[in-house]
Amino acid sequence: MKLEASHLDFGYRGHRVGSDVSLSLVSGEVLCLLGPNGSGKTTLFKTLLGLLPSQGGQVLVDGIDVRRKKRDEVARFVSYVPQAHAAFFPFTVREVVLMGRTAHLGVFSSPSRHDREVAQAAIERMRLGHLAGSIYTRISGGERQLALIARALAQDGHIIVMDEPTANLDFGNQVRVMEHIQAVARAGMGVLLSTHDPDQAFLCADRVAMLHEGRLARLGAPDEVITSESLEQIYGVDVVVTRVPMDGGRQRAICIPVVAD
Repeated sequence: MKLEASHLDFGYRGHRVGSDVSLSLVSGEVLCLLGPNGSGKTTLFKTLLGLLPSQGGQVLVDGIDVRRKKRDEVARFVSYVPQAHAAFFPFTVREVVLMGRTAHLGVFSSPSRHDREVAQAAIERMRLGHLAGSIYTRISGGERQLALIARALAQDGHIIVMDEPTANLDFGNQVRVMEHIQAVARAGMGVLLSTHDPDQAFLCADRVAMLHEGRLARLGAPDEVITSESLEQIYGVDVVVTRVPMDGGRQRAICIPVVAD
């Protein structure tokens, strides 16, 4: 399974946000998108998913232009985790996650026992079992974010697109989400996620794409892309990229901002 952008121009009617972006993601790979606020990450994701029409170039799902596929066909292959939001209807967490099975149902079909089991497994995977019967609008923003990830897992696609999946999460839940991202990639699912934290890219990404002013500034392995120079170019801050020792003699790169005294 492959999701690909080829010389993609994207934006809204009368307003172009990004131009000439080419990247691809295959099953089993984690691709992390880094970029400051306003660089076009969310707009790019919505265009990749067919939620916004492209303004030029192509989005391909397994070599087929996404414009030639029906909405439910795309949803069976690619799932989406938006940034946490407050819903208006008092659905339970279980019902929200079960909505991820919609792509597999007919127009007048009801969720089957299998659909409910898949949804419950996704709930347990995100450690939300104690909240399954809770009203989605009454749980915390971080818990809503975890429920949206569970919904995407229940959708059971080949590729999952996550727009800042750790936003509003405490440190412990951020780590758990990173662990889940690595786990679903090992299970064969492709993951495309955006984040503001380059350390998360070092933690879980196979490749990193840097978006700057609507254009792809860099694309490659984390150690090649995330450097002091590239972070200063993208974010306008002074950062030291160094390595720290880990168990077993391994090392991991981390980013340390240089803060004036």
